[in-house]
Amino acid sequence: MNCQDIKTRVGIRVLLESFNIFPVKENQRTAFYFALDRKEKVPSLAVDFMKNTAFDFGTGKSYDVISIVQIINRCSVSEALKYFSRFDFSLLNSEEKIGSIVQKHYEIIKTIDIKHSALIQYLQLRKVYEQQDLVTEIHYKMNNKKFFGIGFKNNSGGFEIRSKYSKLCLGKKDVTLVKNDLNSGKEIILFEGFFDYLTYRAINILNDETADYLILNSTAMFFKVENELFGYNKIFLFLDNDDNGKTIKQMVQKKYKNVEDCSILYSDYKDMNEWYCKQH
Repeated sequence: MNCQDIKTRVGIRVLLESFNIFPVKENQRTAFYFALDRKEKVPSLAVDFMKNTAFDFGTGKSYDVISIVQIINRCSVSEALKYFSRFDFSLLNSEEKIGSIVQKHYEIIKTIDIKHSALIQYLQLRKVYEQQDLVTEIHYKMNNKKFFGIGFKNNSGGFEIRSKYSKLCLGKKDVTLVKNDLNSGKEIILFEGFFDYLTYRAINILNDETADYLILNSTAMFFKVENELFGYNKIFLFLDNDDNGKTIKQMVQKKYKNVEDCSILYSDYKDMNEWYCKQH
């Protein structure tokens, strides 16, 4: 597949999702993302889903899907082309341009309790099989192909989908807030991904059964809950030990009072689930 084929067949949204990059603000045609090559508080990268291009207002640079891979991976064009070889192009083509609207076509066939042996094995591999009641087995169709995975519902009704071979979101990207009726002390425990949430529920490090739980499902979703966090008296952080996680940690510590960083528990690992899997 040549450069032109990739530029026309690979949706820019799906490409960015492959790097776990999601919009901060969006409408039907365009979206704003944080810059790809620097840290910033106000998103400056404008993505046009119809044109399949992006423009950085901070630098004046324009990007297509190939140059996006180049800037993120800091690689040549030929190396960027190799990155695309890892994708199932039938999945990448799940976005079609219809008028002025970009729609991601999928159909949820059924949601059931976790029963498929592959998903059971994956939960066992991640050491959270006992928390299977907190997730769902999702069977869905994309581009006339059937898939299945572990689903975790967000506040907008979308599902984070995970399996050994897939990582995507069906529906609108959003956070997941799990409210606790017993939360009289107004405490909240913050996670980046739902496997860390499942890990916490497996071991209950803080021995706290009354706190609310907030799963960002992506650090790019933090803007959705900035104001809501002011309503809590105590914030516990179980974020990843990568650049994104550290950035959010610094923002929370600077903006709110009574914040406790719990990532010291797994400081030598990427996240809490990786640490827990190494210990058991």
